[in-house]
Amino acid sequence: MDLPICVTCGVQYGEARPDCPICEDERQYVGWDGQRWTTLEALRADHRGRIAEEGPDVVGIGVEPPTAIGQRALLVRAPSGNVLWDSTTHLDDDMIREVNELGGVSAIAISHPHFYGSMIEWAHAFDAPVYIHAADRRWVARPDDAVVYWEGDTHELAEGLTLINAGVHFAGGQVLHWRDGRAVFSGDILQVVNDRDWLSFMYSYPNFIPERPRTVRRALRLLEPYDFDRVYGAWWRKIVYTDGKEAVRRSADRYLSFALDDG
Repeated sequence: MDLPICVTCGVQYGEARPDCPICEDERQYVGWDGQRWTTLEALRADHRGRIAEEGPDVVGIGVEPPTAIGQRALLVRAPSGNVLWDSTTHLDDDMIREVNELGGVSAIAISHPHFYGSMIEWAHAFDAPVYIHAADRRWVARPDDAVVYWEGDTHELAEGLTLINAGVHFAGGQVLHWRDGRAVFSGDILQVVNDRDWLSFMYSYPNFIPERPRTVRRALRLLEPYDFDRVYGAWWRKIVYTDGKEAVRRSADRYLSFALDDG
C-alpha cells in the first residue's frame, strides 16, 4: 500500500527511489513540477474504479478521477479464461469484487511500460501471471515472480488468444489478438485516433517522435495472418468498430506515405 507510484506515468515501483526511469526516457517526460510520487493508500482516499462494458464480452476498467494519462484496462471475457489487458494505477476492494463477479482474471498482459500501472497488485489480487515481452524486461519497475517474460514474435496465452510483438513504440510493445472475438487489443502500440476509422504509429506520443518505417512494416507483416474487425485502443471508446484489419493497413499506408515522402 505504501510503495511509490509515479504521478506522471502511474507506474508503481518496488522500492523508494528519487527518479522514474520510465518518465526520464525520451518517449515520456518528467512532470513540469518535477518528479512526484503517490501511493495506493493515498489514491484510495479520493479515487474509485469505473467498470463498464466496452464491447461484446469486453469490459473496460478505469479510474475516476483518472490517474497518469487516463488510460483504461480491458477485461477480455474469453471461454478459456478472462485476460486483463493493460493495467490501471488504482486498485481497491470494490474493483476486485466486481472483477471477481465477472469471472476473475486468469492472465494479465500489458502492451508496454507506460501502462504497467500497479500490475503486480493486480497479479497478487487474482493470483494471475503477467505476460511481458522479454525485450521490455529492463522497464519492469517492480520485479516479481508473477511476471512471465516471453520471447519471439508471438505467444499463445490460451486457445484463440495470441500475443504479438508488434514492436511499435517499445521494442517489446505487444498487442493481443482474440480469434473468437475477432478483435485486436492494441493499447497505444497501434494508436486508435480520434477519427476512429484510422490508427497511427508513434515512437513517442507526448514528444511527437514518429515511429521508424521499418518497424511499422514489421508490425504489419506479423499482423497479416490474423483476421479482426475491432481494434480496442487504450482509452474509453477509442475503438475501431468495423473492418479493423483494413483500417490498420490503410493507416499504415497513409503513415508511410507521409513519413517517407519518396514519391
